[in-house]
Amino acid sequence: MSSRLLAGAFLVLTAGTCALAMPRSAAAQRLSAQEQKLKSYVEQHQQEEIALLRQSVNIKSATMDLSGVRAVGALYRQVLDSLGFHTRWISMPDSVNRAGHLFAERTGTHGKRVLLIGHLDTVLEADSLRWGMVNDSTAKGAGSADMKGGDVAILYALRALNSIGALDGTNIIVAFSGDEERAGSPLSVSRGDLIAAGKRSDVALAFEGGSRDNATVARRGDSRWMLTVHGRQSHSAGIFHRGVGDGAVFETARILDGFRRALWREKYLTFNPAIIVGGADVTYDTVHVAGTAASKLNIIAPVTIVNGDLRFLTESQKARARARMRRIAEHDNLPETSATITFHDEYPAMAPTKANYALLASFDSVSRALGYGLVKALDPGKRGAGDISFVAPYVTGLDGLGVSGTGSHTPRERVNLNSLPMATERAAVLIYRLTR
Repeated sequence: MSSRLLAGAFLVLTAGTCALAMPRSAAAQRLSAQEQKLKSYVEQHQQEEIALLRQSVNIKSATMDLSGVRAVGALYRQVLDSLGFHTRWISMPDSVNRAGHLFAERTGTHGKRVLLIGHLDTVLEADSLRWGMVNDSTAKGAGSADMKGGDVAILYALRALNSIGALDGTNIIVAFSGDEERAGSPLSVSRGDLIAAGKRSDVALAFEGGSRDNATVARRGDSRWMLTVHGRQSHSAGIFHRGVGDGAVFETARILDGFRRALWREKYLTFNPAIIVGGADVTYDTVHVAGTAASKLNIIAPVTIVNGDLRFLTESQKARARARMRRIAEHDNLPETSATITFHDEYPAMAPTKANYALLASFDSVSRALGYGLVKALDPGKRGAGDISFVAPYVTGLDGLGVSGTGSHTPRERVNLNSLPMATERAAVLIYRLTR
């Protein structure tokens, strides 16, 4: 499918959202008596909810702080245990070098089987990034918005449901991964339990950063690529001459510019050469994404290595992009040079589907009934990869249901505390409707 057709397909689905988002009946725009009780519970427990968020933010849990990630998991596990969930901590093999995941489950016979997705880890941590109030409606702290705020919204939505007996008989899995910000390798191990949970669920709801008026029906996938280019080492005075050739650096420049010319116009496709090393003596560490290069200025560089990422909306778009990149890299090389490119899958794409849009319509009806207004689909070009992508091939899904904030992944992270009860109420009522 061409970039124009791909964009058109997404626009058709987006246009369809307007029709899907209209409530199926006037009743969908109103809260039932039980749903009103859910809203009231959240309103009455706002300070407790904020206190739990503050407590979790003050536990440092950067991805590689394994004990800190486990401590956040232990805090949340207490809540889930009190709600009658069967909880378990899933440890990772030593070779994966990650803390593990917290899973909790209730089994029953009511309604749809719902998977709730969050994560325990953060990108940054420091004593200076502990919880603090900025003003009456804004707090700061590492992970306050991404995504401990979303985690707490899940927990208090479940508490609200439990307060009216609405958890009884439901099929709900809660999956809090411990390494979303830096997934362990291999992904078949670090995401194996999440994928298995997705395969036996009907609906997946993920609670990364949200907003009042949009939610995520599609997320781009993430792939890695490595380009290795070889040339003939020789004295620089002979460059471009027969038998000497153009050298690895010029060939690398040709290839990268070829990528740019061939691919940059395709909607929802991005590609970025993040690091490049080249010269006579080159080392590169793929784990730490670091390398060294050394040479004399009168030597034609015999090798360069480029490492980057590729983001895409569908698996077919990824496949087409990879084929074009391979063709540019490995054919029509400059004299006395050669190149190879390899690809490595990271996060799959969460493609926009009619089922995802139908779920968005249900969420929109919930939001309107609660008085929060219209919810539309977020442009997938504005959102990176996330854990919901791993289950997207198997289950209907919606993301972006968490709290709103600013400065994620920076020391300036902030959370809008007014968005916490909104996210919690919308989650509670949506889960209630899905599980009836």
